[in-house]
Amino acid sequence: MNQLSFLKSSGLLLSLFLIAGCSRPKGEESYQSQPIVLPVDVVKSGDAHLHTEYTASIEGITNVEIRPQVSGYLKQILIDEGDYVQAGQVLFRIEDGPFAEQLKNAEASLMATKANLSNTLLDLDRKKELLNSKMVSDLQVREAETVYAASKAAVQQAQAAVESAKINFNFCAIKAPVNGYVGRFNYRLGSLIAPTNLEALTLLSDVHHVYAYFSMGENEFLDFQAQYPGASIKEKLAGTPAVSLMVANGTLHDKTGRIDAVEGQFSKSTGSITLRAKFDNPNTTLRSGNTGKVLIPQQYSDVVLVPISATIAIQDKKYVFSLDQESKAVQVPIEISGKSGDQYIVSKGLSVGDRYIVAGFERLQPGTPVSVEKANQ
Repeated sequence: MNQLSFLKSSGLLLSLFLIAGCSRPKGEESYQSQPIVLPVDVVKSGDAHLHTEYTASIEGITNVEIRPQVSGYLKQILIDEGDYVQAGQVLFRIEDGPFAEQLKNAEASLMATKANLSNTLLDLDRKKELLNSKMVSDLQVREAETVYAASKAAVQQAQAAVESAKINFNFCAIKAPVNGYVGRFNYRLGSLIAPTNLEALTLLSDVHHVYAYFSMGENEFLDFQAQYPGASIKEKLAGTPAVSLMVANGTLHDKTGRIDAVEGQFSKSTGSITLRAKFDNPNTTLRSGNTGKVLIPQQYSDVVLVPISATIAIQDKKYVFSLDQESKAVQVPIEISGKSGDQYIVSKGLSVGDRYIVAGFERLQPGTPVSVEKANQ
């Protein structure tokens, strides 16, 4: 085959390819113009129930530092970390030998002052009798009365010293002031402990009821107060709904609580105010130091609702595919003000009566015609 014949054959093949290529888009265009059948529903309004979350720290209703009231060496530890103890139970013992000796000395001094008081009383009585027979002067009697009064005061002072020594001796047995769980020990056997120590021996916490402390900003707190009737904060708190507590693993505590107190002033450093909610904790599943979130319920009426499953997220924005008057897909950005169950509360982007695609829009392109299929109710 010569060069001219080859060129003619190549040109013929190229023309055939061009014809085929030009005819294919026409077929594709015909295919794409066919509407896609997708479920479509109409935007509705309704009542919404949601919770506002506030990060909270949890403390036992009673948290007591256990500290020594006398100085000495730690002789005995009678409980273990984490034990539940009763009020009055002995937790620690301090070496009590020195305090026992102080008590003995005080009791001996008391006996001596009592003996001296008896002698001064005898002397006073004798001088009073002698005064009647004019054998002593009135001045001597008054002097005897003064000595007796001083001896009587000495007895009272010695008695107070005995009581003080008893108190110090009894302080060697460190007892639980309340029921609760024992925290971590900061001192071990043989440690020299004193009331001036920076750290307490341990912390005793009663967690059958717990407090959850959380904060609100100034605007939030003003809005919070405006929701409930009452002239005082106490009256307003009485009208607040029960609140829930979500613990760190995302589960809800099995008891609801009530907001029962508000701090007296806003923090100058954070601009927030602290509120307190009280929860029953009969199974002691919550402990002091736990963290969580207090959930305050809120109810809204006649708000625009759309299923969460009917939305797509692109970066930090939410979108819904709606239909225009020609039933073509339109990707609409929406603003969300909250979540109620499996629905979003839409504050901007959709109106009641707008049509939106319920499902099947994952690969849908804007402008694609859609054949409406009634969504399942």
